[in-house]
Amino acid sequence: MPTHNADIAAIFTEIADLLEIEQANPFRIRAYRNAARNLGEMGREVRALVERGEDLTQLPGIGADLAAKLGEIVATGKCRTLEKLHTELPPTITDLLHVPGLGPKRVRTLWHDLDIQTAEQLARAAQDGRIRGLPGFGAKTEANILQAVAAQLATARRIKLATAAQYAESLVAWLGGARGVERVEVAGSYRRCRETVGDLDILAVAAADSDVMARLKAYDEVGKVLALGPTRASVVLKSGLQVDLRVVAAAAYGAALCYFTGSKAHNIALRRMAQERGLKLNEYGVFRGKERIAGDSEAAVYRSFDLPWIPPELREDRGEIAAARAGRLPKLVEPSDLRGDLHAHTKATDGHHTLEEMARAAKALGHAYLAITEHSRRLAMAHGLDPRRLAEQCDAIDRLNASLDGIVLLKGIEVDILDDGSLDLPDSSLARLDLVIGAVHSRFDLSRAKQTERILRAMDHPYFTLLAHPTGRLIETRAPYDVDMLRIIRHAKQRGCYLELNAHPERLDLLDTHCLMAKEEGVLVAINSDAHSRDDLANLRFGVGQARRGWLAAADVLNTRPLPELRRLLAQVRG
Repeated sequence: MPTHNADIAAIFTEIADLLEIEQANPFRIRAYRNAARNLGEMGREVRALVERGEDLTQLPGIGADLAAKLGEIVATGKCRTLEKLHTELPPTITDLLHVPGLGPKRVRTLWHDLDIQTAEQLARAAQDGRIRGLPGFGAKTEANILQAVAAQLATARRIKLATAAQYAESLVAWLGGARGVERVEVAGSYRRCRETVGDLDILAVAAADSDVMARLKAYDEVGKVLALGPTRASVVLKSGLQVDLRVVAAAAYGAALCYFTGSKAHNIALRRMAQERGLKLNEYGVFRGKERIAGDSEAAVYRSFDLPWIPPELREDRGEIAAARAGRLPKLVEPSDLRGDLHAHTKATDGHHTLEEMARAAKALGHAYLAITEHSRRLAMAHGLDPRRLAEQCDAIDRLNASLDGIVLLKGIEVDILDDGSLDLPDSSLARLDLVIGAVHSRFDLSRAKQTERILRAMDHPYFTLLAHPTGRLIETRAPYDVDMLRIIRHAKQRGCYLELNAHPERLDLLDTHCLMAKEEGVLVAINSDAHSRDDLANLRFGVGQARRGWLAAADVLNTRPLPELRRLLAQVRG
């Protein structure tokens, strides 16, 4: 039965998809989509709120009807509305909406005219040339569909890191309650903070008589048991996520954790070092002959190669071993290093809470400051601010700051970068702000040269402070726009402005490689939540993971500074 927000969000998303194919009321469709997005991003589990009897209509985008459906899903794992839609439309038809170039209208045509319900059927129809004759398609569209479906079918299923965390954290807590279990940890790409995760690799140290394997099998989210033995098990959760559990001896725990954390390339490099020293390295330890000389901890494993412990996020064979050998590994940024958040929205545009509610939530997380950066007027669908409304919000922030204790709101804007590189608001409005975040929200299809020049011109604006989500990508949904990031970063250095690492789980933008590029060029990066609700503020932890993959230390991050130093850094950008 679905127990996590991601499961509930998936149900609401499927309902919205099916309703859209049925050409239902757009407002109804939008309600389901908004609810799915908000629930998927929310840090608190809906199940816990239902169990405590809390009023679900207080959640963003949830009215009485959707609140009732949340209760139904938590109680039964099902939704009658979705089941009814499944009787009207093939349940697999929503998969076609994930094929680039296919919207609800085209999917409906494919189903109605050719009875296409799956990606495999779609590929066969394209190969046979049966699609080009349909109204609104054509030979070029058919070829594009075939190429997109082939790429989709060849790609292994992965889920976003934040979604994987919902499953991993509750499962680790469940397994930790087994008899005789000493420790449980998730390894693999999850531990390395990859932006997407294919499966969960879990290690446990447990006594010989532990019931940890039986406890895994009894977990109420397990849908299928693939293998179950005394030390190894593989299951598939009802969400489709595979979990591999391995029980190891305490003496081998560090070696196993290192081995199953990876990456494969990092492990190969370590084994090569072992061979050069006449040693053998595997998941059971480091051996000289038959003698195990290290293995109980990762630090001991690395120490056997005269290396310091290497943080998991760096283990990609991208120079971390050479840096460790030379004593040049950075002390990576930690969540506790962040003093505040420089990108957040309120109910004034497309956020869900008031200025004061966002301020108090930020203070509860230990922040000293929070920048309020609403959308500008160009983004009409988000109710972006015009000069008058921005001035009114600035006045409101000044009044609220006078009464707040322990937290300061900074005045900002997420201003649209227009097609020609100009900004969406006049200088007279921007001059009053503490920071101006420039963002590309349109014309993602510009050529590399034009997109780059557009952003460079925006960065030259005297009030430009920070470039938001610099590549515009949405993980597994929208590819990055084509832009010369090295030129952007070097121009930021020359101009004296900063780059954002947007911590929203669907973005994680900057890429880790671009974080390292910014570090090497001496450009500070702000790790921001892009919060649209109080719960979203907690997403900073995923941004920190991405920053660590990009080798960033606290000194490389703009919002690790205390407020007086931050104000100085923001002020010096303004030309």
